[in-house]
Amino acid sequence: MAHQREKYKITPGIYVMFILTVFCCLPGFYNGFIHGELSPIIGVLFYGIAIFAAAFMLSWAAEVVQIDISESLAVAILALLAVLPEYAVDFVFTWDAPYSAESHHYAVANMTGANRLLVGLGWPFILFLYVFFKRKKEIVLNKIQHVELFYLLLASLYSITIPLKNELNLIDTVILVTLFGMYTRRAAQMETEEPEMVGPPKFVANMENLPRRIFTALMFLFSGAVIFYVAEPFTESMIHLGEAYNFDKFLLVQWVAPIASESPEFIIAATWTMRGAANSAIKALISSKVNQWTLLIGTIPLVYAISGGAIVPFELDTLQHNEILLTAAQSLFAVLILFNLRFSKLEGTVLLVLFLAQMIFESIRWEMIIVYFVLAVVFIIINRSHIIPSAKFALNFRKK
Repeated sequence: MAHQREKYKITPGIYVMFILTVFCCLPGFYNGFIHGELSPIIGVLFYGIAIFAAAFMLSWAAEVVQIDISESLAVAILALLAVLPEYAVDFVFTWDAPYSAESHHYAVANMTGANRLLVGLGWPFILFLYVFFKRKKEIVLNKIQHVELFYLLLASLYSITIPLKNELNLIDTVILVTLFGMYTRRAAQMETEEPEMVGPPKFVANMENLPRRIFTALMFLFSGAVIFYVAEPFTESMIHLGEAYNFDKFLLVQWVAPIASESPEFIIAATWTMRGAANSAIKALISSKVNQWTLLIGTIPLVYAISGGAIVPFELDTLQHNEILLTAAQSLFAVLILFNLRFSKLEGTVLLVLFLAQMIFESIRWEMIIVYFVLAVVFIIINRSHIIPSAKFALNFRKK
């Protein structure tokens, strides 16, 4: 139903900011598109600036599109586009995996590293940024965020079965991609509510319906294309730069590459947090985790089968088994602490400390798995009264 929308006052600076943002994308975008050769340090600079600018444009598009669709669906779209770098990097490793033992090894390392980085560093970072800038004690989530939390809980519980059978197969693809589809369908059912625009989104919001929708779609497409074409060369530049300083390649693939590939969503979340919208920021990071822990991990066996030309499972070695189990345990614990719709400084500190411990001390993987699962059980007990109502809301069970 159409409703009267606020008309914003536009200053010349808003147009200048938008145009400069587009121009900041172009050098890295062009070089990534033509597969140009750059030195590692210049590559990091050019591609990093392009990703930074594209992330801002993506966040603006996500704000404007909330005039027409729900915030949950807008954030889900934003999260999917923001993690395109992670998809691009992991798909490259997975595509080469049938022919390269090294790529087979790195495909899981990159995916699990990105997921643990997002939760263990990204979520606490947004919390502490909010606490510092807004002088708050915690982030209070909205009821609608039960949608992301419930589907992340389902994905986390299912992911525990993957290391138990020591493989990723096409059954996993069907189940995990179905979960992602159910999540996006429920997000699309949420009510729309126009947000308060800040900066360049104002001039787009002032447009009539059809021009605004076309322009918003173009913003999504352009920023998504920039991120897609810049992702792989940016990650490669980061890895080559690390190799020049004799860093271990496995650690580069597991931690440095995900820092590069996860940067768009971190930038978006940090920007929203400093504007006071920590709720939307943490929602975006949770949504990113949902689509990575459903769509990304679910499509690995599909890409592997297509590349290899045969329907065979993606088998896990001992290290990959442990990496996925550790990531599943961390994911389960993290989502359970949020089921009361509050994210406190203590909880953020525990998430961060545990993440740093398992990243720095690689020999304690099994000890960390046990700690995460024990804490998950504790928080199931603490937040048990919230789980059933969350499930009913997420599945859209209406009271009769």
